[in-house]
Amino acid sequence: MDERKKKISIEGVKKRFLSHDGKEVIALNGVNLGIYENEFVCVVGPSGCGKTTLLNIIAGLEHASEGKVLINGNPIVGPGNDRGVVFQQYALFPWLTVKKNVEFGLAYKYIKETDPSTGEARYRKLTKAEKAEISEKYLRMVDLQDFSDSYPKELSGGMKQRVAIARGYAMNPEVLLMDEPFGALDAQTRAQLQEDLLKTWDTEKKTCFFITHDVEEAVLLASRVVIMSARPGRVKEIIDVDLPYPRNQATKLMPRFNEYKNAIWENVYQEYLEVKR
Repeated sequence: MDERKKKISIEGVKKRFLSHDGKEVIALNGVNLGIYENEFVCVVGPSGCGKTTLLNIIAGLEHASEGKVLINGNPIVGPGNDRGVVFQQYALFPWLTVKKNVEFGLAYKYIKETDPSTGEARYRKLTKAEKAEISEKYLRMVDLQDFSDSYPKELSGGMKQRVAIARGYAMNPEVLLMDEPFGALDAQTRAQLQEDLLKTWDTEKKTCFFITHDVEEAVLLASRVVIMSARPGRVKEIIDVDLPYPRNQATKLMPRFNEYKNAIWENVYQEYLEVKR
């Protein structure tokens, strides 16, 4: 019996949409999945299998048609500070500096304190100094401390994605949801950010739910890889990746790495063929 603490419970989740011509489309068809605390889970599958829809439901940006998603045993009813989201598109505000982009969400974060006179709990907003301290910490973490006063237009694609990751971590979420965050980057930048993300995950001890189309990336990052079926999406198979951390690009040279990669790719390719039929 697995004694790890379950962070996310996805129970019988179905999602239906109406197409432009009024026909019902089933995106997810009974997804069941448990994700443990501090676990790094990657999700792969053919286009249109519902990966992003599932992430959006966990984020509280969409609602399941049936079933439920729980965090720490509590149902998700909408977005919350316990979840941070990083998308493929950086979604930075061009009129704000790097530092202000990282601090943006902190304006809506509250600190719980105890009133010394009554002993009751109270909440307050972060001070300007506290927000600055947090943004500086995470900009150092992604090695952008020297660009805090720069604007997004002055940054490369990889640097913009580092800002997005720093912003996600700055809210101190329990769960980090990432939807193909490196998909639009060149190979060299992508490789560097993969290693940076693993170092950050090891330091911050977050639960990560990471969507990718790149099987090699999934094997490099994940402790478990979830393979989704062709639409309507469901969990076809879950593969434990028993490779030691820390991992880096040299990990890809390990024979066991290629065994995982080939097994997962074969699974994904079979689902791709289902889409083509």
